[in-house]
Amino acid sequence: MCKECRHPVAGKAGDPFWIEPEVLHAVGHAFQDGTTIGLGTWTPDQAKNLFAGHTVYSIVLEIPDTELLDPAQTARPIDVWAVASLATDAGGRRSINRIGLPMIHPLFTQFNEKLGDDLNGGGPSEDLETYGKLLSYEIAGVVRAYGTAEDPDAYATSVVHRFLPNVLPYVVGTPASFGFDSWNGRSLTDNAPNVMFSIAANTPVSLGIGKESVTSKPRASFPYVPAAI
Repeated sequence: MCKECRHPVAGKAGDPFWIEPEVLHAVGHAFQDGTTIGLGTWTPDQAKNLFAGHTVYSIVLEIPDTELLDPAQTARPIDVWAVASLATDAGGRRSINRIGLPMIHPLFTQFNEKLGDDLNGGGPSEDLETYGKLLSYEIAGVVRAYGTAEDPDAYATSVVHRFLPNVLPYVVGTPASFGFDSWNGRSLTDNAPNVMFSIAANTPVSLGIGKESVTSKPRASFPYVPAAI
């Protein structure tokens, strides 16, 4: 029993994240079709946050580091993933959403509904064997279109081994940061779309917006998520 854990907080919160719809859809088409990211006449000064002003239902539980560390430890690497499931008429449960790294679905499943459903099922241990070949093919197609790697297939393979299994690495007891160089959890203000889109395409990809586009800002203390306004 965690004596120091705060009671969970559940309810409406401001959406803490941001995405630019034109860039989002263009990225999805590029990885589906094996092309560069076609934005037409769109320019960054037209960027808007699709989530601005929206609210989400949130459940927040704060767990002290000491609950996840052995007495002699000051840090511990873990991999984080989660599933949301629905009860079925047959009495079981069906997974409808699985999360680990951010932006996996926006990159690869916007125009492949079956892949999205498949990725939401199963577990991370199966990811590389099940999806590695397909994701490598799609990444290599975009990189080849940009001409940014002498060996697009080798680059794609290296990226897929970062993306799969689809889990979010974190060292307990350290500040969270999701950047180009390394992934150690994710703070609510990290620009995960820029990071993941750029790594996958092997070329700079920017939404043209960042944390400043969020309507209600994240809080510095528990429960951290923005207030609903």
